[in-house]
Amino acid sequence: MMKPAEKWGLVSTIKAPAEDILTFAAYHLEIGAHRLFIYLDSPCPEARALLKAHPKIRVFDCDDASWWQRRKKTGRPEKHQARQSLNATRAYRRQAGDLDWLAHIDVDEFLWADRPIGEILNALSATTLCARARPIEALAGDGTAFKGHIPSGPEQGGTVGRIYPRYGEHLKGGFLSHVQGKIFVRTGLANISLRIHNVFQKDPAAGKDIENPGAQELPEVDLCHLHAPDWQHWLAHYRFRLSQGSYRAGLSPARPLDRGGLSKHDLMTMIEAEEGEAGLRAFYDEICNDSPALRARLEAEGLLRIRDLNLGACRRKHFTAFT
Repeated sequence: MMKPAEKWGLVSTIKAPAEDILTFAAYHLEIGAHRLFIYLDSPCPEARALLKAHPKIRVFDCDDASWWQRRKKTGRPEKHQARQSLNATRAYRRQAGDLDWLAHIDVDEFLWADRPIGEILNALSATTLCARARPIEALAGDGTAFKGHIPSGPEQGGTVGRIYPRYGEHLKGGFLSHVQGKIFVRTGLANISLRIHNVFQKDPAAGKDIENPGAQELPEVDLCHLHAPDWQHWLAHYRFRLSQGSYRAGLSPARPLDRGGLSKHDLMTMIEAEEGEAGLRAFYDEICNDSPALRARLEAEGLLRIRDLNLGACRRKHFTAFT
């Protein structure tokens, strides 16, 4: 007899408008999440009341007072990446007892699969302790078109160059954001710590952490990333990402510096210094704009993905009180 579909849940640390928070929650409830753990990195009373009222959602405040109660010696970490990791680990260790799997994703990421995710997880070997869903990145258009993930390998550079001829060589897989994806972790494991893209398990005997133990890819599940859904949204988030987020200094370039590579931070800083906002717009249009030309190039490489997430309908269904 086939086992029942396994119960899965999500943890997310979120600083966003109420509509975005509720959309994220509603969509994942609609596709079968058994539990959501939402840590509000900034107060959002409008969303908090609706989240708290839902039986499948646990909501937590992340203001200074709440962090002091949890970590009396050090309080609230300054970097949001550290807060994300600590919250995800806390949810895994203390809250996820009624789940079989937990994943840590962001408010602009939406899981998608052709069949229920619980069934996909159910089919994994018992030796699989974590499984990675790779991202597809949204084009700036009607919200249904995405660029597919290009696996690492000798063909990746040529593929990226054909799709994004001017700037692609400086972007991993032609993506503005991450290509690592996010990890589902089997619950009930000892000594687990979650990070943004990986999971670590401490091995006391060896005195070290094992990265992504028992890992495999999860090709049936897409992580639909709405990183830059339109120009104004991207520009509004650009400064923060450049200074503290996914374009910050110090992140590795797509190709080594000694072979002419530039990190995203250096690339965007150079474009802005030389061409101003018009240069940034030209960069954005080549990489993100949902144009017939970009769709055609993606389709020619087998990388155009159409995913109609129906986000508004999900939010209206699950949070009818929100207007």
